[in-house]
Amino acid sequence: MRTFKLTRRNLLGAGVGLTGAPWLGALRSVSAAQLLGFERVAASSADEVRVPRGYTARVLWAWGDPVGHPAGSPAFKPDASNDAREQALQAGMHHDGMHFFPLEGRNDHGLLAINHEYTGEDLLHPAGMTNWGRAQAEKSMAAVGVSVIEVRLGKTGTNDNIGRWEIVRPSHYARRITLTTPIRIAGEAAGHPLMRTTADPTGTQVIGTMMNCANGWTPWGTYLTCEENFQAYFGAREKIELGAAQRRYGLGERGYPHFQFEPRFDLAITPNEANRFGWVVEIDPYEPQSVPVKRTALGRFRHEVAVPFAGASGRIAFYLCDDEGFEYLYKFVARDAWNAGNRAVNRDLLDHGTLHVARFDAGGKGDWLPLVYGTGPLTSANGFADQATVLIHARLAADALGATRMDRPEGCAVDARSNAIFIACTNNSARGTAGAKEGANPANPRVRNLFGHIVRIKESNDDPAAASFRWDFFALAGDAARPEPEFKGNLRGDAFGSPDNLYLDARGVLWIQTDVSPSALGKGPYAALGNNQMLAADITTGEVRRFLTAPRGAEVAGCVLTADTRTMFVNIQHPGEGSPSTWPDGGRPRSATLVIRRDDGGVIGT
Repeated sequence: MRTFKLTRRNLLGAGVGLTGAPWLGALRSVSAAQLLGFERVAASSADEVRVPRGYTARVLWAWGDPVGHPAGSPAFKPDASNDAREQALQAGMHHDGMHFFPLEGRNDHGLLAINHEYTGEDLLHPAGMTNWGRAQAEKSMAAVGVSVIEVRLGKTGTNDNIGRWEIVRPSHYARRITLTTPIRIAGEAAGHPLMRTTADPTGTQVIGTMMNCANGWTPWGTYLTCEENFQAYFGAREKIELGAAQRRYGLGERGYPHFQFEPRFDLAITPNEANRFGWVVEIDPYEPQSVPVKRTALGRFRHEVAVPFAGASGRIAFYLCDDEGFEYLYKFVARDAWNAGNRAVNRDLLDHGTLHVARFDAGGKGDWLPLVYGTGPLTSANGFADQATVLIHARLAADALGATRMDRPEGCAVDARSNAIFIACTNNSARGTAGAKEGANPANPRVRNLFGHIVRIKESNDDPAAASFRWDFFALAGDAARPEPEFKGNLRGDAFGSPDNLYLDARGVLWIQTDVSPSALGKGPYAALGNNQMLAADITTGEVRRFLTAPRGAEVAGCVLTADTRTMFVNIQHPGEGSPSTWPDGGRPRSATLVIRRDDGGVIGT
């Protein structure tokens, strides 16, 4: 495809700029009040978390802190000598997506479900990767997955009048779901020959979940954790020839050495095991004995999010992103309406419905292409034997349908008032370069897209099940001080790059968290941006204001607010990656969950 240099004239002429789409009037009329009342935080390269004046950020829960499970609460050992059994009762590594589930509808008492995306083996073990063996592999498998912890707001001292959040220990809700937890496989792909292994000849139960990146949730109160870079666990002790589908998912490219000790991760021994990862997993945080479920109707790829949009008619859709350059935006539409009055009725809602992939056309129009066996090229003649094969090989199906290759689609947020959907495309430095899959396209207009952008879409008739949508750009990230036009962006407010996680609060503030690679932080085009950060954006005016800066080497990951918007939980992931850090307690760097409050107990962001 022909490439072109980005200019504001190009965007506006195509009808997809910030003011070029006629349906934006509905967004502007939502509220004229100023949403961002805090004092902006300056860019920082310090090894600490900084928030606005009048706010306090405290570490609530760091890697190695006990979950509070009734079976025990082993303390973290600063030399990282906790064994696998202890690690399975503690916070895993590299906190990422999370969600708050209130208890009895309260804003001061609830459950946090938290992802632990991957492990930093050099930190996880006292000797790092030296003499790495089975014991280290077992601890590593215990340090990924998901945690559920019980948290509450309590008084801790006479000088702390607004109280402090604390972990409830012990708690019968507390649990860890790791790479050794039995998980049920459900939906169209359950039991399919491509899902069967010698250990599981039925193809209906898999051991564990891992690479749990961003997340989603359901209106009926369950947590959706998304398996992303699962390919990193698979390898082979002998040289093998990979098939087209395996190569399409990046198997064999790089990874952990677990396959040397776990035959299920050895592609030469158990080739189908890789088909059992790369799914969305549904977890019920309120039922600690419940079995997590991999919902195969939502497709298999490097999942980042699964964010719901519930329409007035009861129909519900979930937006799904495949986090890699030149990959796709998907939407799953449930077949049945969800039931707000009977939680049990929704138990298997995610097993029945249609997965779609997005095609963005010029002029701000787009279509959802159904990934349905027998539709267009999705036939046996083209390698798709049935609907389960379409879902297991969703990337290949999206290729065949001619969907739009995006610049690393990651975060998603839905505005409940205007029904606008925001999608973060983090970056794609390969677009338009020599040997790249393609150049620019209408929804990804910059070659060598280092800073990324945020796309905004609106379903036709505000219907989650719509077959078409309108779209525009909410933000083209960049730094106005850079001389290169493609790095400037169109921001009104503070500069940022590589938008990743998104969260929309009840007031209509879009919280943007960045993930500039540790190898690029503070260098080259990113020099003026300092460490990764979190910003607040007014979706009505487009103003962007920096709210938080992270420690050295860290990514700002998950974000969630309580319903009253007076408490914010934020994850800080992999501090010290690529640069020295001792955050948060002066020893080994530890990913952690922060709790942020206004010092007067007021609404966050004002």
